[in-house]
Amino acid sequence: MTKCISILGSTGSIGRQSLDVIDALGLTVCALTAGSGAERMAEQCRKYLPQLAVMATQEAAERLQAEIADLPVRVAYGEEGLIEAATMPQADCVITAVVGMVGLKPTLAALRAQKRIGLANKETLVCAGELVMAEAKRYGAEIIPVDSEHSAIFQCLMGSRSHDEIKRLILTCSGGPFYGMDADQLKRVTKADALKHPNWKMGAKITIDCATLMNKGLEVIEAMRLYDMPLEKVDVVIHRQSIVHSMVEYTDGAVMAQMGSPDMRLPIQLAMTYPQRTKCIAPALDLLNCGPLTFAAPDMDAFPCLALARACGKAGGTACPVMNGANEAAVAMFLEDKIGFYDIYRLVNKAVETVPFIAEPNLEQILEADRQARLAVSSD
Repeated sequence: MTKCISILGSTGSIGRQSLDVIDALGLTVCALTAGSGAERMAEQCRKYLPQLAVMATQEAAERLQAEIADLPVRVAYGEEGLIEAATMPQADCVITAVVGMVGLKPTLAALRAQKRIGLANKETLVCAGELVMAEAKRYGAEIIPVDSEHSAIFQCLMGSRSHDEIKRLILTCSGGPFYGMDADQLKRVTKADALKHPNWKMGAKITIDCATLMNKGLEVIEAMRLYDMPLEKVDVVIHRQSIVHSMVEYTDGAVMAQMGSPDMRLPIQLAMTYPQRTKCIAPALDLLNCGPLTFAAPDMDAFPCLALARACGKAGGTACPVMNGANEAAVAMFLEDKIGFYDIYRLVNKAVETVPFIAEPNLEQILEADRQARLAVSSD
């Protein structure tokens, strides 16, 4: 079990739930980072007294410094601050809960510092999975997934002796708020509709990704990288109840499934305590009252973002960072009521088709592909 934790993105949903787990386990906090929410960060600093608190901008850092001037907490900001938080010598584990490409460089730095990564930032593996996994192997650093689906796969693979035993990984998907709708109906949905996820309480960006099924497409790519599996061996099924978090089918026909209540504190805790299991504050699954469990195929026509993500995963190279960067930009525009729901797919697809493709990019080329993708979306 780890003892001291750094949380990148401590004021978001995963970050706050990580602090709940830290409270329950009696662990300490080395560093906390956030975007612009200085008031909430100040509250966390007063409770946990981290050695370092990092904000996204200098202005936000100055606001935080004014709020906690009486505390022995050093304040920093920007990418350098994130990297310092991710590499603090005292930290046994780094929970990467920031949203978007901002998590890439700090994650790489933490791996090089041989930290255990509790990975909740899927963009890291989507955009630069080959680089990230190579660095983890090179430095002997652990990556324990925090996403419920990838944590489920991780747990289902614990008894596997060989990659050759695995027939396929099966990611479950709630279907989001628009399950069952056709393309005509989806053209009329609103931002308020899209933010009503049926099972999970998450940040706005990931909730919209769940509505478009882009989130599941990102998870397909993440699973390919994390478990070194070809695209053809990663499938998606709609499971409305979010009780079966994902499954592994083995070559002999056996299917291992990880089940639990839809509560992120369970996979967060496992990332901190692995290989041990301890009592968790998440509610236990009540099999007698969880209702029937159903499974269905996703509608790739009504939700084309999933098919687009699979195509980008198959292409590899800069297709994935272009898709991811364009999606982040398009979702931001949707949340600002500047575009419609289906415009998200249209803009992402346009970026994938127009930004030059590089088959084997280095880190700088990945970051440039991301920049060009965002520019393609914003200039539409």
